[in-house]
Amino acid sequence: MPKQILHIGIDDTDSAKGMCTTFLAYKIISRLKKENVDFLDFPNLVRFNPNIPWKTRGNGAVGFKISTSHPKKIKNLVKKFVKQYSDVKNGANPGLVFCQDENIPDDFSKFSSDAMWKLINRNSAKKILVKHNLDFFYLGNGQGLVGATSVIGYNFEDQTYELLSYRKSSHFGKKRSLDKSKVKQMQEKTYPNTFNSFDSKKNKILLMPHGPDPVFYGVRGENSKTLISASKMIQPKEKLAGHLIFKTNQGTGDHLKNEIDVNNFLPYTSGTLQGIVDSKPIVTKGGHVFFSIVSKSITIHCAVYKPTRITDIANELIIGDIIKVGGGIRKATKTLPRILNLEFIKILKLEKKSKLVNPFCQKCKKHMKSKGKNQGFQCVHCKNTSSHKTRQFIPRSLKKQLYIPDVSAHRHLTKPIQRMKQKTKIEKFNPHSLWISNF
Repeated sequence: MPKQILHIGIDDTDSAKGMCTTFLAYKIISRLKKENVDFLDFPNLVRFNPNIPWKTRGNGAVGFKISTSHPKKIKNLVKKFVKQYSDVKNGANPGLVFCQDENIPDDFSKFSSDAMWKLINRNSAKKILVKHNLDFFYLGNGQGLVGATSVIGYNFEDQTYELLSYRKSSHFGKKRSLDKSKVKQMQEKTYPNTFNSFDSKKNKILLMPHGPDPVFYGVRGENSKTLISASKMIQPKEKLAGHLIFKTNQGTGDHLKNEIDVNNFLPYTSGTLQGIVDSKPIVTKGGHVFFSIVSKSITIHCAVYKPTRITDIANELIIGDIIKVGGGIRKATKTLPRILNLEFIKILKLEKKSKLVNPFCQKCKKHMKSKGKNQGFQCVHCKNTSSHKTRQFIPRSLKKQLYIPDVSAHRHLTKPIQRMKQKTKIEKFNPHSLWISNF
């Protein structure tokens, strides 16, 4: 039989207590390699809107593209894996979507783009799937259909790669351990082709999760070859099950490409906007900073949290500064309005900062003293007088530039400084490379 193209999308198979959708992809792909299946690209790991309140961790969905002579058999096999491994008893709501066609329907792209920055109702996913008569499957409330549909429709404008290594089942839930010096050395040797593996300021490993999921570590970078060599430098003592390399949108700032609609300012929306600072920043007891900006004549409340380490920047803003900000909108509470939680601050124009001071005596080169309320000022040495204070301009510590959080506070989609001017490099997929490995 001639081979047919099959796109597969999977989401929400994990819970806070265990499992991982990327691990399920690893299990499925390992099994499919025993069938007469051709893999046409790296498996995709796409992170969608990080501000969705019910996300498990990074709001990521996985997808892969294959060709097969037996699509029905493959669909049943994948469905069996989703049923077997999804952590439904602990709250997972898995969704599985198949698109058996080379060409993906155009409205899938729009659906995927929307899922990157706003809240999508799961019924919207069902409607688009029924409209195009696609095979799909879900358990629980079907929330996973949103990600599973979106990952199939996603178009990469920029991409990075992540090598995820997986633990043997006997080690699930046990404490992970890595040599800090080896991780630090790996990052130094592979920079700038890897990112967010180690925080040198805090002497902290960033590539190793802490939950009960099957992932041991994940190295992120610009190409698969670098990731494989970087992984060899880490040298974990624990015997691992294997690894899988994903093409991802991590580190691309994907969720902040649209402009926030200030007229609606919907909760859980991600994006950017430009405005003028119109309130003096307030620092709370916990070190968080709150201020407001005016954008298109509407006041927007902003928050910068201490872990981002850009609170010092926010606190130096003054009324009149023009800035561009990006982040996610937090739902209003009984005591607080909707707030834009900031992920970056870009200074576009700095207002001049000044203060009124006692007049300066040009003869004696000293400031005059006040003679009393509304009585003017006088130099104590030469007796020269002046009737009013003078304005003194104060140098600003801020510069017209972009400020982003410290690396430890980066989200999966946060674009690191080293990638700001990075030109997109598309890596051709080689099915015979070490993109998947079973140790």
